[in-house]
Amino acid sequence: MIVTDDSWYVVRNTPRVTGFVGSGVHPVPLLQKEIDILFGRMGATEVKHTIDLAEGDIVKIADGPFKDLEGRVAEVDDSKGKVKVLVNMFGRETPVELDFLQVKKI
Repeated sequence: MIVTDDSWYVVRNTPRVTGFVGSGVHPVPLLQKEIDILFGRMGATEVKHTIDLAEGDIVKIADGPFKDLEGRVAEVDDSKGKVKVLVNMFGRETPVELDFLQVKKI
């Protein structure tokens, strides 16, 4: 999260969140030790991203500035949770890098 007065106001006024992130003037970042404990409780040791996409699949962008555009998957990066989609803009295919959550398979 990019911490601004507005974004911190939203977080600070969300029920049951301030005890987790701290109730001071600014949020307190988690220590790596605390993150490891949380992941251990979930049974995960590392972050893994999975999506049922392959190069050449047609997808619809569900979020962001390119919302509702369709494109063809050019590259899938499971380690970063990113997908590169070729979107036709102004008669040319333009590569757009998106999160897995921003695309839906058609």
